[in-house]
Amino acid sequence: MVVLIEQSELTRPQAEENNDDLVLDGGFSLLKSPSHVGFTVPDINSYGHNQIRHLFSLSKNRNYYDESERNKSVEELYRQQHTNQTYEFAKKMREEYGKLNKVEVGIWECCEMLDKIVDASDPDLEESQIQHALQTAEAARNDYPNEDWLHLTALIHDLGKVLLLPSFGGLPQWAVVGDSFPLGCAFHEANTHFKYFKDNPDSNNPAYNTKKGIYDEGCGLDNVMMSWGHDEYMYLVTKGNNTTLPSEALFIIRYHSFHPLYQTGAYKHLYSEEDVKNLKWLEIFHKYDLYSKSNVLIDVEKVKPYYMSLIKKYFPPKLIW
Repeated sequence: MVVLIEQSELTRPQAEENNDDLVLDGGFSLLKSPSHVGFTVPDINSYGHNQIRHLFSLSKNRNYYDESERNKSVEELYRQQHTNQTYEFAKKMREEYGKLNKVEVGIWECCEMLDKIVDASDPDLEESQIQHALQTAEAARNDYPNEDWLHLTALIHDLGKVLLLPSFGGLPQWAVVGDSFPLGCAFHEANTHFKYFKDNPDSNNPAYNTKKGIYDEGCGLDNVMMSWGHDEYMYLVTKGNNTTLPSEALFIIRYHSFHPLYQTGAYKHLYSEEDVKNLKWLEIFHKYDLYSKSNVLIDVEKVKPYYMSLIKKYFPPKLIW
């Protein structure tokens, strides 16, 4: 498969003429770009360098609200999530899973486990999660070939969804997938299916239902209790296993489902200066996470050697989960 690329003279150095469809081993076309020393994000950045014409255009938002049967089931999942994800629930889950005493397994083995998982909160497609992981990683690799940390981050960003599997606890979908959001303060209207928060006990708790809630302005997202799910779990696993990935990668892993963070600027009063800096990379990653999805599959065995080399570089052979 070759992905069609739209290039901008302002954001991408010119490659050889008529060479837009160079084939990367995973199936995405590749154009070389200079390394961003120190992970500096380009100022010209609507959504990174390229616009991927794939299944989606970048101007299209995810459609949660049409009347399809798929979206009805997605809405039901959000109803359950918004009702049950309380501050106390998230605190309890973080304490339990922060022990990292469930499973000992390597990153690639965990990637293969994703083949058993379909995310019930995703209205876009129903391919296995390993395909989504590889499509995201290969698209990031296409635009930023020298930032190998970003490729690996894209590959592993959803690995926390193994929480759905019995050996990791077999949690219900509403406790694993879907958008994430802050707890301990008022729910923002920018959250998907906001109306269902009315049935969340925290909505009636005066300690939690004001704009700042239990937090100080500018406290930083690192000090905010987020809803429990695959993002938070993978962040705990990554940090607990002493990865050498940069802080930007940990920020992407932890907040990539916190869509109001980079789509509407909601909860800005909680940001620290460090959050603002890291948000630039999250905005770039968002393009690949949401808009590289396709029903055309990546050849797993073809790209495996490259990602195995990155895993070896940034992680120990076995991780505790």
